[in-house]
Amino acid sequence: MNSTMKRTLSSQASDWREGRRLRAFELKERGCKQTHIADALGVTEGAVSQWMKRAREEGVEGLRHKPPPGAAPRLSEEQRAKVPELLERGAEAYGFRGEVWTCARVAEVIRREFGVLYHAAHVSRLVRKLGLSLQKPVRRANQRDEETIERWKEERWPSLKKGR
Repeated sequence: MNSTMKRTLSSQASDWREGRRLRAFELKERGCKQTHIADALGVTEGAVSQWMKRAREEGVEGLRHKPPPGAAPRLSEEQRAKVPELLERGAEAYGFRGEVWTCARVAEVIRREFGVLYHAAHVSRLVRKLGLSLQKPVRRANQRDEETIERWKEERWPSLKKGR
């Protein structure tokens, strides 16, 4: 490995931790001792030792950042891509009253269509990733009289607002 390639290893890091590991590798390749590397990078000798072991076993790529493993998605890419299509049919097509899509309704449609249970909070993240947005219905009484409310706001509210 030439010195130009060594210098670029740590500069190509995706985050500062990866850069520090790659820099340690570069210094080790130059012949620096682990104690000097640890001092220079502000880490323990044990950390440097672990990094060098990983580099020996896996190569330089072993020092690169690895995203933490997570649970496998419950919906396949194909199923996830089908969700907007399902929602376009409208909420009433699935037996809901009104055309408002809520997290709970979308979760129910996903359960019916794919047999996958999702918490409503996760559904909101899933829907946002698809570029969609959901509504939270405003809860109002069916017998609400808008005219009476407006009249009260214009006539009674000003006198109450003035105070005693």
